[in-house]
Amino acid sequence: MPEYLNDVPLVIYYAPNQEKFEQAVKFYEEVLEFEAVGSPEQGTVLLSSNPSSPAEAANIRLILDGSKAAPEEEIEKAAENFGSHKQKRDFRTLQSSVCFQTPDLDGLTEKLKAAGWEYQVRPSELDPFEVYVVDPLGTLVGFSGMKNAFGASERTRFNPEDGAKSYGFATSGEATPLNAISGATLNPVQRRRNIAVMTSGGDAPGMNANVRAIVRTAIFKGCRAFGIYEGYSGLVKGGPEYIREMNWHTVRDWLAEGGTNIGTARCMEFKEKWGRLRACKNMIDAGIDALIVCGGDGSLTGADRFRGEWPELISELLHKQEITQDQYDRYKHLNICGTVGSIDNDMATTDATIGAYSSLARICEAVDYINATANSHQRAFVVEVMGRHCGWLALMAGIATAADWIFIPEKPSSRSEWSSHMCEIVAKHRARGKRTTIVIVAEGAIDASLNPITPDDVKDVLVDKLGLDTRVTTLGHVQRGGPAVAYDRELATLQGVAAVEAILDGTPETPSPMIAIAENKIVRRPLMEAVKLTKSVAQAIADKDFAKAISLRDTEFTEHLRNFMAMNSADFDEPSLPASQRKRFAIINVGAPAGGMNSAVYSFATYCMSRGHVPYAIHNGFSGLARHDSVRSLNWLDIQGLLTTGGSEIGTNRTTPEEADLGMIAYYFDKYSFDGLILVGGFEAFTALSQLERARAHYPAFRIPMVLVPATLSNNVPGTQYSLGSDTCLNSLVDYCDAIKQSAAATRKRCFVVECMGGNCGYISTYTQLTTGAVASYSPEDGIPIEQFEQDIDTLKTSFNNDKGKEKSGRLLIKSARASDVMSAKVMAQIITSEAHGRFDARTAVPGHIQQGGVPSPIDRTRAARFAIRAVTFLEDHYDEIASSQDQLGEFIESPTASNTACVLGIQSSHVKFESIRKLYDYESESGKRSRKRIFWKDIHEIADMLSGRVVV
Repeated sequence: MPEYLNDVPLVIYYAPNQEKFEQAVKFYEEVLEFEAVGSPEQGTVLLSSNPSSPAEAANIRLILDGSKAAPEEEIEKAAENFGSHKQKRDFRTLQSSVCFQTPDLDGLTEKLKAAGWEYQVRPSELDPFEVYVVDPLGTLVGFSGMKNAFGASERTRFNPEDGAKSYGFATSGEATPLNAISGATLNPVQRRRNIAVMTSGGDAPGMNANVRAIVRTAIFKGCRAFGIYEGYSGLVKGGPEYIREMNWHTVRDWLAEGGTNIGTARCMEFKEKWGRLRACKNMIDAGIDALIVCGGDGSLTGADRFRGEWPELISELLHKQEITQDQYDRYKHLNICGTVGSIDNDMATTDATIGAYSSLARICEAVDYINATANSHQRAFVVEVMGRHCGWLALMAGIATAADWIFIPEKPSSRSEWSSHMCEIVAKHRARGKRTTIVIVAEGAIDASLNPITPDDVKDVLVDKLGLDTRVTTLGHVQRGGPAVAYDRELATLQGVAAVEAILDGTPETPSPMIAIAENKIVRRPLMEAVKLTKSVAQAIADKDFAKAISLRDTEFTEHLRNFMAMNSADFDEPSLPASQRKRFAIINVGAPAGGMNSAVYSFATYCMSRGHVPYAIHNGFSGLARHDSVRSLNWLDIQGLLTTGGSEIGTNRTTPEEADLGMIAYYFDKYSFDGLILVGGFEAFTALSQLERARAHYPAFRIPMVLVPATLSNNVPGTQYSLGSDTCLNSLVDYCDAIKQSAAATRKRCFVVECMGGNCGYISTYTQLTTGAVASYSPEDGIPIEQFEQDIDTLKTSFNNDKGKEKSGRLLIKSARASDVMSAKVMAQIITSEAHGRFDARTAVPGHIQQGGVPSPIDRTRAARFAIRAVTFLEDHYDEIASSQDQLGEFIESPTASNTACVLGIQSSHVKFESIRKLYDYESESGKRSRKRIFWKDIHEIADMLSGRVVV
């Protein structure tokens, strides 16, 4: 018997006449086992799944009212229409539905079959999850074996003040009109889309995550999802081999798989009109009215051109009588959306493309290994990376690995210039005692005359001019391989969700959108504008207008290039600042170690050297300073290799200035005449900066500009949505969970409760759920409500029951260590095992401090460089402001200007910002919990739950 209905306790259906009314009562009583309250002769009946407790029951009110019901002939047409589409279309695309939960889905299916009713099972007969049937009133009714019925097209929370919710196949009155049905004359609402997804061009890690998100989001929103296999080639060939409907379980565990499981291929036929005409016909035959393409600029250009020609193509098909008028009316508009999958990161108007950071991770890992053998033999290595028209990979790898020189197509020079410049830098590095030389060459590297620069060209120069033992390594397609890193899984997933939403929001007049990311925010950009800007870069290079080529790249690319050049020339060339403007800046690590701390110290020191500042490191935090006078100037040779090292080489601890001795710290600040301070750390560093800023009135030594670079895996620092170390932590958890999930899948009937770090912040647990596909996550903000945990166990029961020995059947639950003091991971696993009654079991997995250690990810390395240099610039720009904030007697003057010289550097939405520590500490932090007040990842938690099929009570 049904238990409830989409959280709505009552629906109302109208019947046009007595015969239909009695048929409906009989259907709900005999087939669906509702109990009738009231007399059919009176023209109204309440059908309840639990008459003894109406508040907890699913209730249907049947009313005989011909003025509010659809005419009988239209009901009959609707039933016929459903029958004709049973094998072709998802019933939910023809009409909205209400959905019940039933404990015996198989039993219900058998009853419907025995009674001769037309029904449809989703996602398949072999793997039933939902059943849809048309009742005698022409209304589509759904049933799910779980409590959320996420495939239902209507998901409504009941508000008692609103009264009953009306549904029904009707044309007027109280009942809500449902979707227009072919052949009927009902009031239409927005029609559910049949959305196809295709990957095209070169494969990229994260494409599978993108497809998974698109498929599951489409299903969740009541749409049908299709996969077009082998790219445009499959679209032209058509048929069930290449255009397949995809269900929820088709894409299970695709997050952890590299490449693209739906394939990609070059297709010359699609460039011809006859090929596009055939593709149009194949899409109409499959019932597809929207297309999402994941690929590069060429793939997206083809998609937009296809949409532009669509009216002409479909008109030609109608003229040739290859489609019917009904098909023409239904499919005369095509909406498309693009998500950018490219390891080169060469698309304009977006900061990152799907696969770029995974490729960068492969490159950095390879160069790290090469560096080790180069150090052993004092060799030079020339490493070729991909990037035919874009030098992003070479540039970012150069920063992340502290390469001696890079070659990119956007900034060439003549052969004599590049060879002499490179040799000058390499010779100086060697003269200082550096044992290794790494030169990174982009695939499309050229000189100022547009002649290619090959790795062998670079090798010959290093051998002939410097006499270095040099080797060449071409990484090739290893850069495309392997599973996606955490960032690409996150990016691909969020872009996939946004792409479906863009399709559903689209109209025939809406320009084709491209889903992009700006800093930390998913945004929509005009697709063709992005493609046009992208192609203009290649044209600028071809025209030898290299300044324009660089200007057309995003501002982050330009900033990184400028930073690399500054750090690369550190301590060798004449500093860029005059002697009168050079300062003494210090850096300190505070709090737990996090990936990127050493990278920040390296970048801070080298940039200071290039500017002419004297860089100091305060070792072992504020306690080291107060107790041991642990201040050391940073030497160029001593910091070599620091950028790629995990942990904190200068030491760190959680002691704040007040705990260490504020007066002693002020004494040492004065002793070394610090002109500015950079703190790198988490919430303890946040607290430390607040204490130093508030102590300025009493200690003149603190009247210097100070800035915090957030670095904590918990990502709990107010004022930023990203902290150094959080990406490294997520990558370690992704690798760990992938291995654990593989172990769970091997036993077929096992789940793991994985306990992660994060303190009182649920950022890590939430993003781990998103990037690993875990069933659920439990955060300190939400705790572990018993009702929710009970529902999650029910979800596991249903899920394992539906698996029936399938592969990829491992399950994960992610628990933040502080989500509950009572419900430990061990206790949760014991409860799950007990409730499973032998059908499956649960184990615990605690990665512990693995999450803090390891080599920092390329994202943490490159962002550490960017943030550290931004912080130095902040110190330079605000030195005079704070110096002028005291009167003639030396008394400190409190003012907003002075307060703004002590700031937190952070990424907020689509901007990098500096925000006053005073404002953040007083208004946006919870110091007792060591966390922020504003939880910016709530939407991410909802998306993660949606894509895992979690039922949220």
